[in-house]
Amino acid sequence: MASRRKSRILAFQALYAWDASGGKAEGLESFGWLEEDKRAALDEEVAAFARLLVAGALENIEAVDEAIRSHLENWSFERLKKVDLAVLRIGAYSLLFQRDIPAQITIDEAIEIVKEYGSEDSYRFVNGVLDGIWKSLGA
Repeated sequence: MASRRKSRILAFQALYAWDASGGKAEGLESFGWLEEDKRAALDEEVAAFARLLVAGALENIEAVDEAIRSHLENWSFERLKKVDLAVLRIGAYSLLFQRDIPAQITIDEAIEIVKEYGSEDSYRFVNGVLDGIWKSLGA
């Protein structure tokens, strides 16, 4: 598995943990919620990119969440599954603020992650929201 994919999975897990804990950021960037052996085995390049994604998404959470909200059709933000929301936040942050990463890579990575961790139809939902954000940016 490519290191960027591992970073995105780690960032998704961190944002899921952040949301599940009621917005507490303690230990997120140090991955304190990971099992000790997994944390010790983390490649520094993987951890660094994951930290960048987590910090960026949280620093820009209002813009990220607004981008997601504005592309929900017949669905309220509050009803989003936590897994889907964490993946959407990573994807939306990348689309909005990491313009050097091709949007299609960001969207494809989000789809693959949500296929693994989300519900059966989550990938369609995530694809639709992220594609809408991308198109709204003039892509």
